[in-house]
Amino acid sequence: MIERTFVMIKPDGVKRGLIGEVIKRFEQAGLKIVGLKMYRMDKEEADEFYPADDEWFESVGNKTLSSYNELGIDAKKELGTDNPKEIGKMIKQWLLDYVSSGPVILMVLEGNHAIKKVRDMIGSTIPIKAQPGTIRGDFSVDSADWANIGKRAIMNIVHASDSQERAEYEIKFWFKENELYNYKRLEEYLL
Repeated sequence: MIERTFVMIKPDGVKRGLIGEVIKRFEQAGLKIVGLKMYRMDKEEADEFYPADDEWFESVGNKTLSSYNELGIDAKKELGTDNPKEIGKMIKQWLLDYVSSGPVILMVLEGNHAIKKVRDMIGSTIPIKAQPGTIRGDFSVDSADWANIGKRAIMNIVHASDSQERAEYEIKFWFKENELYNYKRLEEYLL
């Protein structure tokens, strides 16, 4: 099933000089780059890009509460609340600060089951839980406890669409149709 997905190399990945390594991994896995650009987003664009519904806030808040519990940190003491939705809103603000802090690389990848393949390749959003061999497992130096203490987003190198619906939204958000290219990679001529 050939599909397209959206990937963003976040400011920490750019600042650490990992652009080539990240792209290399995707290309070596048989994924085709059909759109690519460097961009500096502002907080308003980032806010519009990331979800802002109660389900997303609660999901992010619950992940944070889980991390706090694993680390023995009292969320209510540190954040002033243990309400997942309110914590999710805080995390979104931290995320907006993070992704607008420097240039990012925006790309659209195409390939067989591209969405799942890319998600598997990047690893867990919590770097300490990302398996060796994944982009986050091999390159992220941040952790949930450092991020929580600093009241900031976890710097985890890369973002990737998590569903077909989200991929379609994210691609259209950052790319015009004339910025996406159809071409064959060499191995496609062999099929």
